[in-house]
Amino acid sequence: MNNEVILTCAVSGGHNNQGKHPDYPISPEQIANDCIDAGKAGAAIAHIHVRDPVTGMRSGDPALFREVVERIRDSGSDILINLTTSEGARFNPGEVDAAVGGPGTTLVQPLDRLQHIEALRPDICTLDVGTFNFGETIFVNTPSHLRIMAKRIQELGVKPEIEVFEPGHIMFARSLIEDGLIDGDPMFQLCLGIPHASPATPEILTVMKNLLPENANWSAFGISRFEFSIVAQAASQNGNCRVGLEDNLYLNKGEFATNLQLVERAVRIIREVGREPASAAQAAQRLGIKR
Repeated sequence: MNNEVILTCAVSGGHNNQGKHPDYPISPEQIANDCIDAGKAGAAIAHIHVRDPVTGMRSGDPALFREVVERIRDSGSDILINLTTSEGARFNPGEVDAAVGGPGTTLVQPLDRLQHIEALRPDICTLDVGTFNFGETIFVNTPSHLRIMAKRIQELGVKPEIEVFEPGHIMFARSLIEDGLIDGDPMFQLCLGIPHASPATPEILTVMKNLLPENANWSAFGISRFEFSIVAQAASQNGNCRVGLEDNLYLNKGEFATNLQLVERAVRIIREVGREPASAAQAAQRLGIKR
């Protein structure tokens, strides 16, 4: 058993939560500063989405990703950088023609979702390996698109974080591994509690963990009020953990959190179950990431 827990902080996310939180990180400077602070508090990985600094809405603008990444790197922080590739995957059927995307549709070609990965070569990038009902929209990741993305990520030498929201997603990810599209020990993130996907329960975490390849490095998170219970369960079962404002806005009922506070509480829980937060260097070594 590895005594060190790799803790990820997902600082902002792709949901339009900015109107629900009085101090949500929106600008590249705010997002980068939260990543840096999370690293100082014990997070080894920063999971990063970007937002339009004027509207606060989620964005896939490579220039915004670049500013965030450069601010983190220029600060001297060694936190591992994990950039999302989820922008460009949403589909809402049109009211007149269901085959034509309606409002909120963002679908683009698979390599277009990797423009910022091509340019910035982060340590890690996400690979969401399945299609499902994501709240009130459809999150579209087709097998053919995923194979294209996995191959290009492999060519770029970036570590894919395989995000799975349902047990069937793990089975498809295993086919990518069998086809030689994932190098080294795979890195999985079990995403729990998203509406209309797998619930954040001990039972489903155990089911999904048991479906993973034996050599997998795995992490889990639960959204909203389930965030810290999943931290405790994952940390006590030789897994890794994720917290952050992408997943949960509150420290306690009615009390808004900061990313720093969420990381600090996760570190306390990790230590309560007899483990220690991994440094960025320890995480990179275990995940096979060359800095």
